[in-house]
Amino acid sequence: MTLPIDTEDEMREELATLYRLIAHFRMTDLIDTHISARVPHTEHFLINEYGCLFHEIRPDQLVKIDRNGDIVDREREGRKRVNRAGFVIHSAVHMAREDVACVAHTHTADGIAVACQEAGLLPISQHALRFHGRLSYHDYEGIAVDLDERERLIRDLGRNEAMILRNHGLLAIGRSVAAAFANIYFLERACQVQTKAQAGTGPLRMPSAEVMARTAAQFDPDQSDWHSQLFWASARRLVV
Repeated sequence: MTLPIDTEDEMREELATLYRLIAHFRMTDLIDTHISARVPHTEHFLINEYGCLFHEIRPDQLVKIDRNGDIVDREREGRKRVNRAGFVIHSAVHMAREDVACVAHTHTADGIAVACQEAGLLPISQHALRFHGRLSYHDYEGIAVDLDERERLIRDLGRNEAMILRNHGLLAIGRSVAAAFANIYFLERACQVQTKAQAGTGPLRMPSAEVMARTAAQFDPDQSDWHSQLFWASARRLVV
């Protein structure tokens, strides 16, 4: 298991690595999605400079902002800016969930496709069962630029670590950058499996309710941190 992240510089390194991994796995929407991480021991968080492609992001290209969306060190950051929708979504989580270190939001084709389906994510694969009984949904309200949407986002998220934003995309959080990466990676894979399975000609096969419950319990987040850390340590070798 990796040591806890304790400094801003360490968190910048971790978050920049996650951006490049999201690019590596083709989960970007050019400049229009975002990942954030809490600066340890503060109420500030780091997010991407708006306009940077994910594969370009390095630690010094992350912008530190407060819960009001203001850049903390304007003299250092110069003319950098952040995505307003990114601020609204991420500040909502960081303000309400002190247990959360990292928030990832994507607009992948498969994620949006599942977000457009009334039934949402179906429990048809092992990847999907990771989120069985632990997946939230938030109805689409337009581009997330209104501060009053934060309250509804948090209410819908509850204590879960993953959420489908209806007609919009995916949201995954974690108590570490490693955990957030594992959650967004497996949620995306579950959506990919579902859209491919639905493209077939036969009926979909569902596990029994008993198997669904047992598998979900095997993925208990409180018992799987060791896997997230190992998963992260191996994945980061792809981009560092």
